[in-house]
Amino acid sequence: MTSAVPTAIHIEERPGRPLTMFGPDFPFAYDDHLAHPAGLGTIPAARYGSEVAVIGGGLSGIVTAYELMKLGLRPVVYEADEIGGRLRTVSFDGCPPEVVAEMGAMRFPPSSTALFHYIDKVGLATTPFPNPLAPGTPSTVVDLKGQSHYANTSEDLPKIFTAVADAWQRTLDDGAAFTEMQTAIRDRDAKTVKRIWDELVVRLDDQTFYGYLCASPAFSSFRDREIFGQVGFGTGGWDTDFPNSILEILRVVYTGADDEHRSIVGGSQQLPQRLWDREPADLAHWPAGTSLKSLHSGGKPRPGVARLHRTAPNNITVTDTHGGIRTYPAAVFTAQSWMLLSKIKCDESLFPIDVWTAIERTHYMESSKVFVPVDRPFWLDADPATGRDTMSMTLTDRMTRGTYLLGEDPDSPAVICLSYTWADDSLKWLPLSVSERVEVMLQSLHEIYPTVDVRRHIIGDPVTVSWEAEPNFMGAFKANLPGHYRYQRRLFTHFMQDRLEPRYRGLFLAGDDVSWTAGWAEGAVQTALNAVWGVVRQFGGNTDPGNPGPGDVFDEIAPICLPD
Repeated sequence: MTSAVPTAIHIEERPGRPLTMFGPDFPFAYDDHLAHPAGLGTIPAARYGSEVAVIGGGLSGIVTAYELMKLGLRPVVYEADEIGGRLRTVSFDGCPPEVVAEMGAMRFPPSSTALFHYIDKVGLATTPFPNPLAPGTPSTVVDLKGQSHYANTSEDLPKIFTAVADAWQRTLDDGAAFTEMQTAIRDRDAKTVKRIWDELVVRLDDQTFYGYLCASPAFSSFRDREIFGQVGFGTGGWDTDFPNSILEILRVVYTGADDEHRSIVGGSQQLPQRLWDREPADLAHWPAGTSLKSLHSGGKPRPGVARLHRTAPNNITVTDTHGGIRTYPAAVFTAQSWMLLSKIKCDESLFPIDVWTAIERTHYMESSKVFVPVDRPFWLDADPATGRDTMSMTLTDRMTRGTYLLGEDPDSPAVICLSYTWADDSLKWLPLSVSERVEVMLQSLHEIYPTVDVRRHIIGDPVTVSWEAEPNFMGAFKANLPGHYRYQRRLFTHFMQDRLEPRYRGLFLAGDDVSWTAGWAEGAVQTALNAVWGVVRQFGGNTDPGNPGPGDVFDEIAPICLPD
């Protein structure tokens, strides 16, 4: 989940107490759980080698499968397309292999500490992402209502932008205990996190982001709200999120998910791909040299899933799109949950009816991107008339909304993300072909940079995605509307299956749309670890007393349950 903005609320890190995605709904230290030498648990030796279906080969599915393999189970991964999901990195025909486009996730906050556990484990390097006015971004242009403002730092922008940033800070401090909450998250003070957050959930579950702004005296001016929506905070304009629940926004800013983003050198899809190939040393049951790849015929996942249904005794039967039928004592579904409504034939007996309702009510955001490869990072050339960069990272109210310039080596090809848009802005592109999209985008950029001929630098065909049109996704990520807290709680807590009737057990939900932080890879990892705990429990296993899992401490830190 990302957007774009020069008015980030940045808090300097204190030694030893970094800001992490610890809560606020479920303040469990997933990073500590992963790092503990006791591991994630054990299962009875009699269950070693048992198969578990893992449906979806995105990050959540691959993390789930990787950890289940380490525990001695045999994960069987089903994937309709390719390993990676929305960690999708594509190359350009005829261009060097290092010239890539990140069609899905492309920037990751350091507060995603469970995610970085795996990034570090597989040896991937990261580099600062060129967000607007970030320290590593050469320059930024904010173009609103036909007027452009060039800046190297926020101090270079007109004072109105600073005033809007200050208004946002006051709104958070006055209405959401921002500083107190961030201190509690840094200190891993779950009790204080829960006290603040539970009160806010009760008070704000029915409030939109825009309504929250309007209720703040700091945002009494429509002009300020308009600028805030178009330019925003953290990484960009957030007016596309105005209809969503304010709780979704608070989750982002409390945990620093909008700040100091990093990109993965060579592309984010390498992460699930390397986990697929990795041969961990700390394996139960399996011989040295075992990997997810080696456990699958031909080294590839099974095809996508066409049907899921329950069979006796308490099994999950999976029919794949090639007609193969296999039955499992447990399964983890990590694809986007709407797939269960339309793409996969399902028995209603898979879930209790209130879980089906939560799946049906899930609200997905649309998102689109267009990338072009260019001969070099020409934007770093000095304009002879002004001495400024020829082009800059650009935020605008024009059709492109956000344009990102990716590449620093003056002698190597580079990439431009011509446009990164959300919600209604994304739907404006949906009927257009990739070439039509590029023409409109180049025209918008020409209005901002009339002397720059971007076209003459393009060296390959453009690539594009509209996630709402992708048949195996049907949207970019979940974003709760007001009143959806109860639905999200049902999905997130589904891994606690001891509380379900026995006929509903054995099929677990995971993935970022099940998490509280949809759109962030950290949520995909956290829900994968929840599902792993649930499967261990399903097979009669346990966690080490010194390293309790999320289900072991659930009652102490469970998300607040609102009355019906």
